[in-house]
Amino acid sequence: MTILRVLATIFAGPMLLIGIIWVLQGVNILPGSFMTGHIIWAIYGAPLALVGAVLVWWVNRKRG
Repeated sequence: MTILRVLATIFAGPMLLIGIIWVLQGVNILPGSFMTGHIIWAIYGAPLALVGAVLVWWVNRKRG
């Protein structure tokens, strides 16, 4: 089960990071890309970051 938790965290970590980057670029806070200033990227990035955060939390939570 530990291998599965590590693999899920490795998969979910980049999802969270990419989602945050897309949101910041979409709302024009993080410049330097074709995505900068296009709100659609914030709309795509928010659910991606949310799913990544929930997955990281869910696989690493303490089980009672």
